[in-house]
Amino acid sequence: MDAFYASVEQRDNPELRGKPVAVGGSEARGVVAAASYEARIYGVHSAMASVTAKRKCPDLIFVKPRFEVYKAISAQIREIFADYTPLIEPLSLDEAYLDVTENLKGIEIATQIALEIRTRIKDATGLNASAGISYNKFLAKMASDLNKPNGQAVLTPKVGPRFVETLPVKKFHGVGPATAEKMHRLGIQNGADLRQKDLPFLVEHFGKSGPYFYGIARGIDERRVKPDRVRKSVGAEDTFAQDIHSYDPALEGMQPLIAKVWRYCEANAIRAKTVTLKLKYSDFTQITRAKTIEQPFESMGEIERTIALLLKPMFPPPRGVRLLGVTLSSLESVGQHLQTEQLRFLL
Repeated sequence: MDAFYASVEQRDNPELRGKPVAVGGSEARGVVAAASYEARIYGVHSAMASVTAKRKCPDLIFVKPRFEVYKAISAQIREIFADYTPLIEPLSLDEAYLDVTENLKGIEIATQIALEIRTRIKDATGLNASAGISYNKFLAKMASDLNKPNGQAVLTPKVGPRFVETLPVKKFHGVGPATAEKMHRLGIQNGADLRQKDLPFLVEHFGKSGPYFYGIARGIDERRVKPDRVRKSVGAEDTFAQDIHSYDPALEGMQPLIAKVWRYCEANAIRAKTVTLKLKYSDFTQITRAKTIEQPFESMGEIERTIALLLKPMFPPPRGVRLLGVTLSSLESVGQHLQTEQLRFLL
């Protein structure tokens, strides 16, 4: 979807159309969750501090997110996807991989499928979508950005490797800022440079990601579209209206975040073995603290007590705390946990 959250807000509020809009944050606090294309012209983008965004675009309009609305629209879109293939791997509310090799409509041309889906999304939601069509996930993802907004692009097996050669590594899907900087230090600026490095070199410097980088530098990505992709973590965070300087308000601010992630666990019958606390100071530096236990946390109270223990040593803080967050990871289903316990008992 094109600038999904911001486009929904512009759709539902005519006064926002044609204007620079940021969903999330405020003029003084928080982080931009999504920016309209009018805002992007000024260099505003998601994950940017609201203060920075406002400085770049003085006329920027901040809108509170309405995630229940976004989720409902996302469900509409996925229903359209399901008319074409059961092989759907959601990446987020506004993005998914579809394997249409053997599609339910019997359409032989993937570009035609993409065009039909985009047209149906527009008719059903009034929103624009873009598509990338290729022979693997990496190139399909890269192609999806080529003709945004409201367009589509194709990277064929003949074109794919050549496309990767000229692509800066910082634009590779799966290469974050830190990894891109490390590649630059190693003399790797684009796909052609990456292709010159052999597999042992990439494994030495990038570990388990080495084989992935080795493949995509050659236009190769063997990952399948996985409709049952397991979520690896669930988290929640909040930026406070005023910086926090003492322990009790911080612990109080954590309560709704803990409740939110626990509701997700309860609704999806999953449990976590790792709890991670995230803390960001007023100067935007951040630290994390985590605790992993052998058996999954079985109650919200256990998570609350763990967070309290992780949080206590951080106070009094060296400077104000602007954001707190909690993430649960090492997730497993309740059924999986019970099976493990039964096996341990039998052994």
